[in-house]
Order: sequence, then C-alpha cells, then structure tokens
Amino acid sequence: MGTPMDAEQAWADLQRIRVPQERVYDELERCTVTGRRGYLPIAAVMWVYLAVSGLDLPSWSLWVILVAYVGALAALGVRSSRKSRVRLHRSRYTWRVYAVFVVAAALGGTSIGLTSWLVEWADMPYGSLVQATICAGLFLLVTAPANRWAFAPMRHYGSRR
Repeated sequence: MGTPMDAEQAWADLQRIRVPQERVYDELERCTVTGRRGYLPIAAVMWVYLAVSGLDLPSWSLWVILVAYVGALAALGVRSSRKSRVRLHRSRYTWRVYAVFVVAAALGGTSIGLTSWLVEWADMPYGSLVQATICAGLFLLVTAPANRWAFAPMRHYGSRR
C-alpha cells in the first residue's frame, strides 16, 4: 500500500469501466428482445420456399428455388449483422446459444418432414400451403422465446453468483 487511494477516484474509475460494458449488454438485450418483428422476414422467406417447393414443377426449378432460398436467408443474415452494432466475442456465447441453434435446426427439419408426411397422408389439395403455414407459424412461435432464453445470461457471464 505504497500509494494512497482516493475512494472517489476509485469509484469514478470503476464507473468508467462498468458503464460501457453495461451498455453493450443493454444493446445486446435490445437486439434479442425485438420479438417476432425480427423473425417475420425469415418466416416469410421460409413460407414462400415451402409453398413453392410443393408445387408440381420441373426438377431443375427446385434447385433454382433452393438457391434463391439460401441466397435470401444469407441476404437477411448480412443485413441483420450490419444493422447490429454489437459484436460479441465468440467466448461470450454460452452453451445455451449453441443448444438453441441445434434444437431449432432439429425442430425445423422435423416439422417440415412431419407436415410433409401428414399432407401426403391426408391427400390435401394445396398441401404445400398448409405445410408452409404450419412450419412458418411454428418457427415464429418458438424462435423469439428461445433466443431470449439463450441470450438472457449474457449480462452475468463470468460474474459470481
């Protein structure tokens, strides 16, 4: 304890360090709590892809539709990453984020496969529209709450409990 410590200066230093970190977490929570609005374009692209892929089209057009679907999702991802000012270091991603990604992929694939089988079994007219509506609705119903759950502990990452 060679140098005397001024309590007010120490508090000011602590606030100078803490406040920007809290702002980062506030911005991250603001970006993940936008609700369904952020997921509507993704669900719309998914709906169009599933509705069109169920039509009786030539096989080459299905590949074109798949490329357009992946391109549209990539464009939405690029737009979203440019809009967000927050860049988290990869070590900030917890197991919850990866779990939500894996479960969402499994749930999406399962819902598409199950509704496809159900539409074929019921021999429904306009079955691809039913399939697209069910899958896009399930996506909207599950994605926003799952992302809020995944990103909720970011503010407390690395702190003692």
